[in-house]
Amino acid sequence: MSDTTLPYPGSLPVRLLRLYGGLALYGAGIGLQVTSGLGNSPWDVFHQGVAIRTGLSIGTVIIVAGALVMLLWIPLRQRPGLGTISNVVFVGLFADAAILLLPAPAHWTLSWLYLALGVLSIALATLFYIGAGMGAGPRDGIMTGLIRLGLSVRLSRFLIEITVLAAGWLLGGTVGLGTLVFALAIGPLTQLLTRWFPLSPAGGTARRPDPDAD
Repeated sequence: MSDTTLPYPGSLPVRLLRLYGGLALYGAGIGLQVTSGLGNSPWDVFHQGVAIRTGLSIGTVIIVAGALVMLLWIPLRQRPGLGTISNVVFVGLFADAAILLLPAPAHWTLSWLYLALGVLSIALATLFYIGAGMGAGPRDGIMTGLIRLGLSVRLSRFLIEITVLAAGWLLGGTVGLGTLVFALAIGPLTQLLTRWFPLSPAGGTARRPDPDAD
């Protein structure tokens, strides 16, 4: 992982805008990808699978799963921030809102448009909320905790995502071409977007995202 640093925004209102704007965009991206019906990201395959089995909304499952995942931070010695708590609550709310408001695609072209916009939204949202410098998301914290225990970025991310993907698929979550597109595109796309949307415009320091970590 690169040690290159970037500045965090010094203004609290700017940081809050980046945080909550990013979380809203992240939830919208999840809603777009789920509604596309072409396949979800690994975590959202799991969230959807649990939702199918429990009758809860996907957003509610995202919130509950995020809260439970944070319990794993205790043995991994991870510390949550405002961004972590906000991620747990707001991503699920915005995902449910997007799923409720988006019309079901009546043609495959709209499904692929939803997928493309969903992946793009999640990549951009990642830069926004991480760039706020207010704490990692609950699921990201597991990965960084495993890295502290000596696992590589690639191995820790692979173990986490293959586990939730398999569990979600067994529960009935949607796995398809969209899942593969997300896996292949999210890292390079996030890295590419840093050219136009740097993590932080001014003040403080932040790590530049490693493409292998996305």
